Amino acid sequence: MSDADKFLYVDRNMVTNPLAQADWATKKLVWVPSERLGFEAGSVREERGDECVVELADSGKKVKVNKDDIQKMNPPKFSKVEDMAELTCLNEASVLHNLKERYYSGLIYTYSGLFCVVINPYKNLPIYSEEIVDMYKGKKRHEMPPHIYAITDTSYRSMMQDREDQSILCTGESGAGKTENTKKVIQYLAHVASSHKTKKDQNSSFLSHGELEKQLLQANPILEAFGNAKTVKNDNSSRFGKFIRINFDVNGYIVGANIETYLLEKSRAIRQAKDERTFHVFYYMLTGAGDKLRSELCLEGYSNYRFVSNGNLTIPGQHDKDLFTETLEAMKIMSIPEDEQIGMLKVVSSVLQLGNMSFKKERHTDQASMPDNTAAQKVCHLMGMNVTDFTRAILSPRIKVGRDYVQKAQTQEQAEFAVEALAKATYERMFRWLVMRLNKALDKTKRQGASFIGILDIAGFEIFELNSFEQMCINYTNEKLQQLFNHTMFILEQEEYQREGIEWSFIDFGLDLQPCIDLIEKPANPPGILALLDEECWFPKATDKSFVEKVLQEQGGHSKFHRPKKLKDEADFCIMHYAGKVDYKADEWLMKNMDPLNDNVASLLNQSTDKFVSELWKDVDRIVGLDKVAGMSEMPGAFKTRKGMFRTVGQLYKEQLSKLMATLRNTNPNFVRCIIPNHEKKAGKLDPHLVLDQLRCNGVLEGIRICRQGFPNRIVFQEFRQRYEILTPNAIPKGFMDGKQACVLMIKSLELDPNLYRIGQSKVFFRAGVLAHLEEERDMKITEVIISFQAWCRGYVARKAFAKRQQQLTAMKVIQRNCAAYLKLRNWQWWRLFTKVKPLLQVSRQEEEMLAKDEELNKVKERQTYAEEQLTEMESKQQQLGAEKLALQEQLQAETELCAEAEEMRSRLAARKQELEEILHDLEARMEEEEERTTQLQTERKKMQLNIGDLEQQLDEEEAARQRLQLEKVTLEAKMKKVEEDVMVLDDQNNKLNKEKKLFEERISEFTSNLAEEEEKSKSLQKLKTKHEAMITDLEDRLRREEKQRQELEKNRRKQDGDSAELHDQIAELQAQIAELRLQLAKKEEELQAALARMEEEAALKNLAQKKIREMEAQLSELQEDLDLERQARAKAEKHRRDLGEELEALKTELEDTLDSTATQLELRSKRETEVTHLKKALEEDAKVHEMQVAEMRQKHGQAFDELNEQLEQAKRNKVSVDKTKQALESERNELAIELQTLMQGKGESEHRRKKAEGQVQELQVKHGESERQRQELAERVTKLQAELDNVSGLLSEVEGKSIKATKDCSSVESQLQDVQELMAEETRQKLSMNTKLRQLEDEQNGLREQLEEEEETKKNVEKQLLMVQAQLVDMKKKVELEAGSLENAEEGRKRLQRDLEGVSQRMEEKCAAFEKLDKTKTRLQQELDDLLVDQDHLRQIVSNLEKKQKKFDQMLAEEKTISARYAEERDRAEAEAREKETRALALTRELEALMDNKDELDRNNKLLRAEMEDLVSSKDDVGKSVHELEKSKRGQDQQLEEMRVQLEELEDELQATEDAKLRLEVNMQAMKAQYDRDLAGRDEMGEEKKRALVKQVREMELELEDERKQRSVATAARKKLELDLKELESAIDMANKNRDEALKQLKKLQAQMKELIRELEDTRMSREEILAQAKETEKKLKGMEADMIQMQEELAAAERVKRQAQQERDELQDEINSQAAKNAQVAEEKRRLEARIAQLEEELEEEQCNTELVNDRLKRALLQTDQMNVELTAERSTSQRLEGARAQMERQNKELKLKLGELEGTVKSKYKAAIAAMEAKIAQLEEQLDMETRERQAASKLVRRTEKKLKEVILTVDDERRNTEQYKDQADKLNSRMKQLKRQLEEAEEEAQRANANRRKLMRELEDASESADAMNREVSTLKSKLRRGDLPITIRRFVTRSGAESDEEGEAKPETPEPKPE
Repeated sequence: MSDADKFLYVDRNMVTNPLAQADWATKKLVWVPSERLGFEAGSVREERGDECVVELADSGKKVKVNKDDIQKMNPPKFSKVEDMAELTCLNEASVLHNLKERYYSGLIYTYSGLFCVVINPYKNLPIYSEEIVDMYKGKKRHEMPPHIYAITDTSYRSMMQDREDQSILCTGESGAGKTENTKKVIQYLAHVASSHKTKKDQNSSFLSHGELEKQLLQANPILEAFGNAKTVKNDNSSRFGKFIRINFDVNGYIVGANIETYLLEKSRAIRQAKDERTFHVFYYMLTGAGDKLRSELCLEGYSNYRFVSNGNLTIPGQHDKDLFTETLEAMKIMSIPEDEQIGMLKVVSSVLQLGNMSFKKERHTDQASMPDNTAAQKVCHLMGMNVTDFTRAILSPRIKVGRDYVQKAQTQEQAEFAVEALAKATYERMFRWLVMRLNKALDKTKRQGASFIGILDIAGFEIFELNSFEQMCINYTNEKLQQLFNHTMFILEQEEYQREGIEWSFIDFGLDLQPCIDLIEKPANPPGILALLDEECWFPKATDKSFVEKVLQEQGGHSKFHRPKKLKDEADFCIMHYAGKVDYKADEWLMKNMDPLNDNVASLLNQSTDKFVSELWKDVDRIVGLDKVAGMSEMPGAFKTRKGMFRTVGQLYKEQLSKLMATLRNTNPNFVRCIIPNHEKKAGKLDPHLVLDQLRCNGVLEGIRICRQGFPNRIVFQEFRQRYEILTPNAIPKGFMDGKQACVLMIKSLELDPNLYRIGQSKVFFRAGVLAHLEEERDMKITEVIISFQAWCRGYVARKAFAKRQQQLTAMKVIQRNCAAYLKLRNWQWWRLFTKVKPLLQVSRQEEEMLAKDEELNKVKERQTYAEEQLTEMESKQQQLGAEKLALQEQLQAETELCAEAEEMRSRLAARKQELEEILHDLEARMEEEEERTTQLQTERKKMQLNIGDLEQQLDEEEAARQRLQLEKVTLEAKMKKVEEDVMVLDDQNNKLNKEKKLFEERISEFTSNLAEEEEKSKSLQKLKTKHEAMITDLEDRLRREEKQRQELEKNRRKQDGDSAELHDQIAELQAQIAELRLQLAKKEEELQAALARMEEEAALKNLAQKKIREMEAQLSELQEDLDLERQARAKAEKHRRDLGEELEALKTELEDTLDSTATQLELRSKRETEVTHLKKALEEDAKVHEMQVAEMRQKHGQAFDELNEQLEQAKRNKVSVDKTKQALESERNELAIELQTLMQGKGESEHRRKKAEGQVQELQVKHGESERQRQELAERVTKLQAELDNVSGLLSEVEGKSIKATKDCSSVESQLQDVQELMAEETRQKLSMNTKLRQLEDEQNGLREQLEEEEETKKNVEKQLLMVQAQLVDMKKKVELEAGSLENAEEGRKRLQRDLEGVSQRMEEKCAAFEKLDKTKTRLQQELDDLLVDQDHLRQIVSNLEKKQKKFDQMLAEEKTISARYAEERDRAEAEAREKETRALALTRELEALMDNKDELDRNNKLLRAEMEDLVSSKDDVGKSVHELEKSKRGQDQQLEEMRVQLEELEDELQATEDAKLRLEVNMQAMKAQYDRDLAGRDEMGEEKKRALVKQVREMELELEDERKQRSVATAARKKLELDLKELESAIDMANKNRDEALKQLKKLQAQMKELIRELEDTRMSREEILAQAKETEKKLKGMEADMIQMQEELAAAERVKRQAQQERDELQDEINSQAAKNAQVAEEKRRLEARIAQLEEELEEEQCNTELVNDRLKRALLQTDQMNVELTAERSTSQRLEGARAQMERQNKELKLKLGELEGTVKSKYKAAIAAMEAKIAQLEEQLDMETRERQAASKLVRRTEKKLKEVILTVDDERRNTEQYKDQADKLNSRMKQLKRQLEEAEEEAQRANANRRKLMRELEDASESADAMNREVSTLKSKLRRGDLPITIRRFVTRSGAESDEEGEAKPETPEPKPE
């Protein structure tokens, strides 16, 4: 084996290892998932339900694995298989293992169906040399091992043979080896199809710089230099996709090539990741350029360039300098001139220099500036531009605004972006130009290209952590390529199945990928991602976010579109591709799609002085300017001017890809999938998970999935029979049989499921895994055979050894006995004498010998006489035979003569036969050609007919679609008219609403002006307004949601209407149902809307109630605040009172001091008292009024509270009813949803069919362009109309929403206005009431004293009531506690019930599982019964087949008879014809003889005449006389001669023809005779053979019939038994079914009871929750009441304190009054005394004058004091007023509290009575419910017990049935085994019988021999006895005889004392 063969061929010795086969068969090896190795081998040790215990082969560990995770292992026969489609177990593990094994063996190429999988070896292999190329040249794919050359050669050969274009698609990850394999393909084609090997035309063969093949090979290094780069995965990674199209002429020589490129990664030119390089050409140029070139290109070091981010990063084993020279050489070979080369290098250098341009931000503005323009100067120098114009274009480009141009300053970011975009665009344009230049060079030949081979080298499927626009384009391409693969695989499978005549429902797997492709590329209805991206590019203010939102909105419901599970920062949306789920991030997609540029710089480059640069930038009109992208929002008009010219990257790529797919579809594709084994670039290492991911992404596993759908394993009949005949030893009868029939018989005896195989014309097709099962059975059979063979061999050897041992033992015994006898006899004298006498005994026997000789002589004489007689007879016979011999010799001579003649005839016939055979071959060849032509024409005719039919169908469909569209157009126009009328009406309504809105706005402005006056109240209104607004917003949100739902429902309805319109023909039967469903839907929608309206009304009522509650709570809080204020005021009043008391005491002391002085104080005091009384009266009146108002407010509050409670209860009831209705509606909705789902499924199926039809229509679109255009126009109109309709419906919905909002706003505003008006009126009323209250307060002040006395009495009553309330509270608390306990008990009971229910449900589930098991057993039994019935049918079929065979045999006999009769008739006919021809031949011979006689006579006459002529000439005498006569006669004779000659010639011709005809006739006759004899002999032989065969068949058939009869009788007996068993089983099954039905009924009852219990439980839970809520509310109320009680108690205590203080003050005042009265009396007495003493005083005035000054001083002081007192009085009055107001308030509060107390007591009593009554009633109800539940539970438990009992009985019966079935099975198995044993025993018995017969015959022969010997012995004994009697014998002989006789008679007796010797 050579070095190359090691890397191509598999070592089959390792594969066909018997140990591995045995290991696989015994251990049940499977594949188990492994994190480290992907899959590990293991053997199944134990099965436990759904899990298996697997022992790993490598480690020996035992692992539990789920059965679904286990994958079957292929037999070792399939190890390292070249085509993985041949694997019997097609799964991921087997594919990975096969690839791994081959890769580790150095085999990098493997087939997988249509794929050729290549794994990168990361080392050079010796399998690409010219020897290998020659080895693969002209060979078929299956003849050679897998290789890229084999794929290329098959595509080349099929191109040459079929004249069909070919394509080779190489895909894979970066670093997988796509580019290398592409090179190898081109290398192979250049070697195989090169034209320089033959003579060439001078014009076409000699190119400018070498041959075309060389140029083709040299194009690749140039493309690699400019398009390849180093990445982390690959040192020479192609950063673009390419399609190389190599054109060939008719003779198969290369005549040209064309290269198309896709998706160049131009961003690599400006930035690279870590450890990666930019394109190779940059490094080649920087390292390889000389000094002159460096100065010309302005080159610098690596570190000076910003765009070369990683510096001089070298590739190991690669020299950039050498590669630079190689690239330049390749350019020369490609005939690229030096000026263009320099131009390209200048562009590359300018791209580097663009990266060095730096910008800075100016200080005070955002404008960018360029501080250093050296890089710009270099760029302008290299590109031929003006520096100032270039910098101006970058920093402040001109922008068109309207008709004028304006210079706009750029920011730093904008300038940097523009430069980077310019660098990328420049490099991309240069690369495109290079590809165009290479194509121009490769297309120079003038020869015409007949066909081509395309090589696609494109990136495979990519799934990164962050996927962008480029990844989506690549994945979109791979989706299309995978669809192409699926479609081609479908076509090939279909052809294979049709060729083999297999019935199979064909599935076009290419359609599986269509939804994903539509999601990306669909133009409309709904638009795909690319269409949406293009649409967003045209919209102003569009962003990536808006694009994502649009995608989510349009495609949110698509099956292949998902919202991402990741955070929004990581992904925006995800697509389900065939290779997996891919998350995409839509950052900068709009920019990438538009690819904008600075058009000012582009125009400068267009006007460049450098021709190369200006040529690159010649299409400046088609670019998108950066200013347009930036100013889309400002100037949309300017952007739309070039709409027709501008095309996005997505559009261009889509068009490019569609062209590529069109070319690929027109070719015969060959698929190469390249795989990267590891990321470390190590040889011989394979990462399983990485390879599996690539297999998924490359579509290899998808291809395997498609294979598994059909019959992937195919095996030829002969191989199948040869390999698996051991499994069916007696299935195929002896003798010759056709392979197909044999395979059919084998498969029938194997009893395979018909779904697992198909039998074709030349192969058997199997599903995946069937061959592995057959291999297992074969291995088991072989092991059994070998074990039995070994056992037989060992038994034979052991028996032979045992027999040898037995013989040895017997021999040893004989030797021992003889030795013992000899030792005894050797010293015995008689023995010595015997030994000496014995030789002398022969003398005495001479007479006997003489007698014997005489007898012998007599016998010989008799024989001699007999022989003489026989001799005479034989002599006579010999004479007869001699005579016969002579006769035979004569016959022989005659026959030999005949034979010689026949041999001559045979040789002639053989020659003739050869000639005829040659003619026949020519005719057959012509016939075959004609047949092929006819078949081709027929196929073409069929295709044309099919196409015509399809076209007619499509035309009909299109006509129907056109009519439908016209109808839809009419309906849409009518709808449009209706919509326009509706729009007009809505416009009128809108105008009216706008007017009303204006009026309302005016009113609102008025009201707001009024409201502005009352700011304090507006705040509360604002609060209410905010609340209302919140509610309104909630309602609006709900409305929006409902509107959205409605819109969605309407959309769905529209869709359904559209679908129903489209699928009207298909769903004609379902229309009535759909109409009913629609009516039901409408009803349900109406009910839903009504329910929603009710819900809204209830929600509004609820909101109003909540609003009122909030208002009441606000009022309560305000009242509480007022209470707090009053308390504070009271505390202040008390403080003031204390202060006043102290001041009063001080005043009293002062008054006592000053009473004597003045009387003015008395007047002041009396005035003060009157004022105090007045104030008290006013206070009392105010208090009364206040109390009245408080009482009214309380009443109102209580009424409102009761109403709210009633409303709440009603709302609860309504909620319960609404919930019930909602549940009912939801259930109905679910049912409708299920129906909708079914409809949608039907719709999906119809859509699937529609898609198929659309695919056919798309294929025929080229032929029907005009109709397609019309249809497209109509579709566009329809889409426009639909869009307009959607817009109008959107506008309508918006208008409706707005009108609803407006009406709601109006209603809310009106309600708010009404509320405001009511509040205003209430406030005015409150103002008036306050004024009246102020007046009444003064009246109430007077009644305060009277109320104080009444308060004491009421206090006592209140205390009593408090005690009563406390007692009631205690009772209520106890009751509540009792209720809580009962509720807890009820809760525990419910929990118990739930537990019981769960237990019951578990049991029910277990029973359901048991029932399912029973069903399974039933199904299994049914299957077994079916199998038995099938066997019975099979037997019947065999019988019927035998009968048919008999009939066929009879027919064949009849046919043979008819054929023999026909042959006899033909023979008679031939004989008759032969006779006729013989007669004709005789007649012709006679005619010939007559003609010959005539000829002879004429000759004689001629001679005579000549002689006469000569005589006449010689005789001169008569000349003169008869000259005239002679001349006449001469003329006559000449005429006669000519006539005779003509006749002679004619006769000769006729003779020749007759001779030829005779010869022909003789030949034909002989041939016919020979043929006839041969035919007769052959027919006789055939007849005899057929007769023999038929006799044999008849015998065999008779035997088979007898066997069949026996078997039939056995089968009938078995059938009867089975029928009995069947009946029993059926009865048992019926019983089980009945029990099951009863159990199911009970189950349903139980489930219903369960549901009722659950409902009751839910009701109890609801009531419990309500009770708990009520209890909580009552507790809250109780707590509130307790708090109120405590407050009231505190207030009472405070009131009592105040009362006591008031009483104390009253007592003090009364004491003071009494004291003052006493003082007044004293003063009067003193006055009298003083008057009496006045006189005395007057007299003493003079005395007192000295004291007057003092008095004046005192007066002054008193006046001052009076002033102070007046001030204090005024203060006291104010304080007293305040106190009186506070007192009035207190009294009012007191009264209010009393009223509250009374009302509370009444309400509490009534409420508590009602609550207690309700609670008692509820408790009674709950107790009754509990009793009911306990009863029901008991009943349920009883039912459960009964059901359990029944279930147990059912289970027991089922177990019994199972046991019975198992017994029956066992019995059946036993019977089968017994039958087999009996058969074997029968066979053994027959063999034994044969053996016994043979033994019997032997024994008979031996008996006969023995009897003959016995007779002879008897005769001798009788002779001897007669002689003895006669006494002729001597004494010694007599003794001897007597002794021998005695010995013979006494064999069983003991030996004598002197035994005679018996030598042995």
